[in-house]
Amino acid sequence: MSWKPKGYKFDDKQLIRALFSSSTDESRLLDAAAAGEIDIYSENKNWNAVLWLVMNTLKTSDGPVYTGSELGELKNCLPIIWIK
Repeated sequence: MSWKPKGYKFDDKQLIRALFSSSTDESRLLDAAAAGEIDIYSENKNWNAVLWLVMNTLKTSDGPVYTGSELGELKNCLPIIWIK
């Protein structure tokens, strides 16, 4: 292939805005990445901010809403290229 899509690197705040607010530029970029129009890169450590937010805000009296394996599946399904 002779072309390469534009790429954007998300920090932890941009990653959270992309995932949790549908009216942000980051969310629109995430949609474009899902359609294969662009690439989004984020460092593995930025996923920790998402995990912290989910585990501390989405819980019931029985504990967290999501298991670790479910959150791992979510990470793998995102149209993000994870970098070290």
